[in-house]
Amino acid sequence: MIRAIVAAFCIAAAPVAHAADAQKIAAAIPEIDRLFADFQVDSRAPGLVYGIVADGRLVHVKGLGVQDLVHKRAVTPDSLFRIASMTKAFTALAILKLRDEGKLGLDDLAETHVPEMRGWTYPTKDSPRIRIRDLLTHSAGLVDDNPWGDRQTPLPEADFTRMLQTGVPFSTTPGTRYEYSNFGYALLGRIIANVSGQPYRLYVEGELLAPLGMASSGYQVREWPVEQRAMGYRWEEGRWTVEPTMADGAFGAMGGLQTSAKDYARWVAFLLSAWPARDDAEAGPVARASVRMLAQGSNFMGVAQRNGASGATACRQAAAYGFAMRVAQDCDLGLTLAHGGGYPGYGSHVMLMPDYGVGIFVFTNRTYNGGSGPAWDAAVALHKAGALMARTIPVSALLADGYAAAGRIYAAGDVLAARDRLAMNFLMDHDAAQWGKRIAAVKQEVGACASDAPVVATGALAGRFTWTCERGRVAGTILLAPTPDAQIQELSFTVRAP
Repeated sequence: MIRAIVAAFCIAAAPVAHAADAQKIAAAIPEIDRLFADFQVDSRAPGLVYGIVADGRLVHVKGLGVQDLVHKRAVTPDSLFRIASMTKAFTALAILKLRDEGKLGLDDLAETHVPEMRGWTYPTKDSPRIRIRDLLTHSAGLVDDNPWGDRQTPLPEADFTRMLQTGVPFSTTPGTRYEYSNFGYALLGRIIANVSGQPYRLYVEGELLAPLGMASSGYQVREWPVEQRAMGYRWEEGRWTVEPTMADGAFGAMGGLQTSAKDYARWVAFLLSAWPARDDAEAGPVARASVRMLAQGSNFMGVAQRNGASGATACRQAAAYGFAMRVAQDCDLGLTLAHGGGYPGYGSHVMLMPDYGVGIFVFTNRTYNGGSGPAWDAAVALHKAGALMARTIPVSALLADGYAAAGRIYAAGDVLAARDRLAMNFLMDHDAAQWGKRIAAVKQEVGACASDAPVVATGALAGRFTWTCERGRVAGTILLAPTPDAQIQELSFTVRAP
């Protein structure tokens, strides 16, 4: 087993508040290793590598099988794989970086930066023209093109220019639905090149990969020795066929990146370091607020089953495509960001759990063999092991002051005991006499309560609490108003069983 708990992978901007239990992660590793080992065998992957990133570090990494079927070189954390559409997140952040620099806007018409698009014929007379935002979220009306798009990676830039000048047929009216488009991300690559004044590949390598120390990653795969690269294979008619190695070209922005597990762990740690929002100095190549925009899903929501063995019995997810990430709310795992990669000779998957500071990824060297199932099963295994711990929201001074007022109100049995802390709506919703009756009823059942238990913040202006009382417990919530002094707009006391 190849394993690492290495401080060198730590991103300096990572939150200091730990959100994952290292010992419980370690306890879940044998089961997770089995999940990926079974996947390698069951999917006939010649080789694969997977990793777990937690709190800014690559806490576990393991290679299985071989990089190539001729020399039988073992897969290691340094083996290089094409990660296919997981490249799109690099493209999206390059766009956001240029946006942050004031060089483009997400609502700019794409044709502003790609003049060849200005003569396109749109599907209806009332079609809106394609914006950069539409390309990022696959809502530009372009057709789903995975089989065709994957083979376009080496397309010469001059040929792409001619294609743009001719125009393309639309599948739907722009802005009306989600439809996955590699062509759209190739357009984003052209926008990055035109706006930055340098080829897409050089911009991403210089502005994103180099600052993160991803020295083994890049788009021209043959720049690295063949001994380090995982060769891509297709299983067909009972035998292995080597897929052709595609050079970098006009479609590199949609899926051409090659990287190692060690390098990609730096990327995952950087993305996760954007959560939670905080006052720390920026340390990454793109602002944390911009990284968090990857989680801003489009308007085209769907309902989906969780990937993996638990999906059939799990709560269904509310999901949408964000900026190069599939964004979903999972009833067990919370906010998740995920993306697969399918490519001739390769498959990959990454899933991030920002609430917990944990990410899981897998690369394989078999065509379209993504590994989403074991990646999500591994996340569920960490959840069941109790390894995922939500970060604690700090209690703001305003919330602490409001909570102290709630304690005074209960002790006195009278909301007027904290009259100065009540928002203008409070006594309009229920007058002081009604509040007196409510509190008296609770006190009659449980008696006096110790109101010094800590409040649990659910936001800077809201929280929940549980008090131990003479004959039971009281659970309560408090919500402050959006006014300068944040007075109490809502308060509740509910009797709970002992």
